[in-house]
Amino acid sequence: MNNQPLLEAVNLSKRYEDGALAVNNVSFFVKPGEIFAMLGGNGAGKTTTINIFLNFIEPTSGEARINGISSHVEPLKAKQHVAFVSENVMLYTNFTAIQNLDYFVRLGGKTQYTKDDYRKVLLRVGLQEEAHNKKLKGFSKGMRQKCGIAVAILKDAPAILLDEPTSGLDPKSGFEFIQLLDSLRNEGKAILMSTHDIFRAKEIADTIGIMRQGNLVMQKSREELSGENLEQLYMNFMAGVYE
Repeated sequence: MNNQPLLEAVNLSKRYEDGALAVNNVSFFVKPGEIFAMLGGNGAGKTTTINIFLNFIEPTSGEARINGISSHVEPLKAKQHVAFVSENVMLYTNFTAIQNLDYFVRLGGKTQYTKDDYRKVLLRVGLQEEAHNKKLKGFSKGMRQKCGIAVAILKDAPAILLDEPTSGLDPKSGFEFIQLLDSLRNEGKAILMSTHDIFRAKEIADTIGIMRQGNLVMQKSREELSGENLEQLYMNFMAGVYE
């Protein structure tokens, strides 16, 4: 397996026109077969960091690299190597689950898939077969999330970005999602996810970073966190105890 980082933030900063510093000199990397979870409250800079990787926002300084490609210098080239699932998955509500997969996968240039491939991937992400040919307008947030994850899997990119992926999932779906992430990691995907969910992050992540006010105030591996109380650590960092 290639051991070079697939996702890398290098001294990444973003200051908005009003002077607000959303991301402050953040650096981290995610290698193939690794999951990096960013924890933090609202406004901590997690989503801004992901948006810079996707070139939705340009950095003020530093850069986000996908497979070694700077996302704001060569955005189209960089995006070929990444799939993205947002907290509020944007799919067509008048299309069925199968139709959404077919549309977005073809839009991404993948024309080799059959309806059976779509069926298998929807089952893999935990969407029951009876929902496959139903329109998304009747779907829960969690069901739409599963469709978005299925599209990301079919894109077959080496890196995956997830913004609050467990938001809206019930406990059973959340458990299935963690198992799915584990299988994607075993396929060698590099996964960066932002989350509020400390418990699922602790369960699945190889590395956990804590963001506060645009700063990456902690970055520790699973091994470094063994024996530590992550919830207490998180609360201490949020309260500024370690500043």
